[in-house]
Amino acid sequence: MEYKNILTRLLARKTAEGKGDAVAFSDRASVTAVWRDFTWREFAEKTDALASALLARGIAPGQCVAVYSPNRAGALFVDFAAYRLRAVPVSIYSTSSPDQVAYIVNDSHAALLFCGGQEQYDNARSVRTFHSGFMGIVAMDGITLDPADTATLTLSSLIDEGLASLGANRAAIDAVTASATPEDVATLIYTSGTTGEPKGAILPHSCFDEAIRFHDKRFAAIAPTDTSLCFLPLSHIFEKAWTCYCLHRDVRVYINRDPKEVAEAVRQVRPVYMCSVPRFWEKAYDVIREKVDSSSAVRRMAFRAALAVGRSRNLNYVRQGLPVPRFLEWRYRIVDRNIFRPIRRAMGVDDGKMFPTAGAPIGDTVNEFFHSIGVNVLVGYGLSETTATVACYPDTGYCIGSVGVALDGVNVRIDPETDEVQVKAPTVMRGYWNKPEETQAAFTADGWFRTGDAGRLDTDGNLWITDRIKDLIKTSNGKYIAPQALESLLTEDRFIEQAAVIGEGRKFVTALIVPSIDAIRRYARTRRDLRQADEMSNEALLNLPWVKEYIMKRITRLQQRLARYEWVKRITLLSRQFSMDSGELTNTLKLRRPVINDHYKKEIDEMYDNNA
Repeated sequence: MEYKNILTRLLARKTAEGKGDAVAFSDRASVTAVWRDFTWREFAEKTDALASALLARGIAPGQCVAVYSPNRAGALFVDFAAYRLRAVPVSIYSTSSPDQVAYIVNDSHAALLFCGGQEQYDNARSVRTFHSGFMGIVAMDGITLDPADTATLTLSSLIDEGLASLGANRAAIDAVTASATPEDVATLIYTSGTTGEPKGAILPHSCFDEAIRFHDKRFAAIAPTDTSLCFLPLSHIFEKAWTCYCLHRDVRVYINRDPKEVAEAVRQVRPVYMCSVPRFWEKAYDVIREKVDSSSAVRRMAFRAALAVGRSRNLNYVRQGLPVPRFLEWRYRIVDRNIFRPIRRAMGVDDGKMFPTAGAPIGDTVNEFFHSIGVNVLVGYGLSETTATVACYPDTGYCIGSVGVALDGVNVRIDPETDEVQVKAPTVMRGYWNKPEETQAAFTADGWFRTGDAGRLDTDGNLWITDRIKDLIKTSNGKYIAPQALESLLTEDRFIEQAAVIGEGRKFVTALIVPSIDAIRRYARTRRDLRQADEMSNEALLNLPWVKEYIMKRITRLQQRLARYEWVKRITLLSRQFSMDSGELTNTLKLRRPVINDHYKKEIDEMYDNNA
């Protein structure tokens, strides 16, 4: 049977293929709770019941329903119930403020708002400016409703209501689903908005259909027995598209609700796949390097020797698709069994085939390290507007430092004047919701999508991303600095948690550094002149003269590979992390540079004081 839209017909296809009793995905309330398995049949039944209840409330094709929730099963029920009715699910980050929620609900004109946690419910209740056509809030399980709240529905009661009416409504639901077209809007993905207000990227079902087909070509080796840990927010196009793809390929998805619990969840699930951002791997690298550095001299020497073997085997031969010399393979098996495999097992990635990673630059040192120890960090590049993946590493021949090669069916070019990466593909959005001027500005006259990223293509088709064009820093000497790449380099150091590079219109480059307080305290305990580190406040610790000097020395070592004009000459240490609450980070954890520049104007100016 030919399915017009892959996601619209996904559940019907799985049950028709006799997979009804197989587990589609698993969910749990916390890392200490037992996993709750959902079979394809149960997934389909709950989705159909919810679709019946939504149909009874007048949800029509093209109408939006919003999901404001951490990762959980209920978010998938809402999405797929909306697909059944040709409605449009709109995902809102669980970290969004009440004002951001109100903006998205009103901009999309969503009829219902599904809340997936107590914080989300409380925030939604605090909003007083929803549009006149708004029908109400639906609270998912585990939320304590305000006793005075008589209007909010619960997801479980809505599903029960739908089950009671499903017999009468099934024919109508099937008729709506049968009328689905590839041009139907599958979702609105609101960009995180590093500047200006968020924009809703319109992604029709055709975008997902083509993205799934393109990934089928690239990842033919994915097996139905594989597993994936859903770690990034399902409101992020990267995780949303990957989870849909896993369901399409019969990969069992484990839904991790709390990002803070991901390290333990990885060890428990031992996933074959997991989407992540570079920071996950950077923090893991820091932990491993710290353990190595604190071990005996003999163990450190053995680890360095093992790493050289792993680098030679995995990067010089396996990466290039070349046969590994027998003696090198023999040595690798020894160090893998005794050193690398225990590390992978301790992390929980010992069963991993690949770990897609995108969203920010990943440092070459971290990238090479994990490939050397046998962890396939699959670097890629994409945007909300391109239904995630534009390019990613192929199985062999990838270049460290690049973001891989474009998927078959995705065309990429570089603007010769601005170096902007531009994309033309059936996975590119239709435009921005309610924003015709921004839509027009997002495309070239000949129909290519402007990514806003600067980059280059090499002769082998590898795509190299320099930075966001609007983020590029031009010093007063006329030199251009790519801050994201420099920040990625700085945060490779285990003593640095976050970095914001400064230099626009200035004579030299500086940086606001958020150090790892734990790493500094551990190091401070080893100094003869300071044994009471644990008793000092964070601010007092960072004010010690040697701390800033020590971190600056580490930064100087990192910068040896850079041109001198790119070097960070001065730093300011911050005791507080950049955060979403302060407006300094987007929901996708990107720096909001104008906000940071405003919040730390005094500290920045002092770094450029001639007397500093």
